[in-house]
Amino acid sequence: MNLVLFDLDNTLLDGDSDFEWSQFLIHIGILDRELFEVKNQAFYDQYKAGTLNIQEFLDFQLKPLSRHSRKTLDAWHQQFMDENILPIITQTARDLVAQHLEAGDVCIIITATNSFVTYPIAREFGIEHLIATEPEQMNGEFTGRVVDVPCFREGKITRLNHWLAERNWTLQDFDKSTFYSDSLNDLPLLCKVSHPVAVNPDQTLRAHAMQHGWTIIGLRREHAA
Repeated sequence: MNLVLFDLDNTLLDGDSDFEWSQFLIHIGILDRELFEVKNQAFYDQYKAGTLNIQEFLDFQLKPLSRHSRKTLDAWHQQFMDENILPIITQTARDLVAQHLEAGDVCIIITATNSFVTYPIAREFGIEHLIATEPEQMNGEFTGRVVDVPCFREGKITRLNHWLAERNWTLQDFDKSTFYSDSLNDLPLLCKVSHPVAVNPDQTLRAHAMQHGWTIIGLRREHAA
């Protein structure tokens, strides 16, 4: 039995769903462009640099969910999927996921992005299991707060271990464990699996992957042609 973990943003997606969600809300006039666009870009730059304060970012990202009904948010998300997400899913990424699903591997998307944004994306890939940052809900509506450990950096290890423990598994129960990721932020979990794969890696991750003989692949459009 093999375990396959996929990071989502800039790995399976040729872009970042967290960033795109805020840009989408700005585009449809829900968030003020002048106030939010600069902040959104700043948080994204901090993430790429490995300096993101996850609590500050989650406060920025989740507060808008608390200001609107779930029915309204779900309707916006369908438009978001059509306009922002489907165009950044490459056939190469779809083929990679399909290959692992057809092999009978246990496949999980594990992402720092919240589950409201990412659950429909996981379904689009046909992946049943999602481990994501969980926004708190009360009576079906979002509060703007987080439940459990954010699924970020070492938090991904914590959340994965919880998920496995609920099924009476550990990483050692799998013949092979693979993690596909683009980001230096995922180095803690990449170092835990038996087969780390750097996907479109940033400079820090590429250097680490080359030093340790990890597989390096590309799933972006320039690699998919």
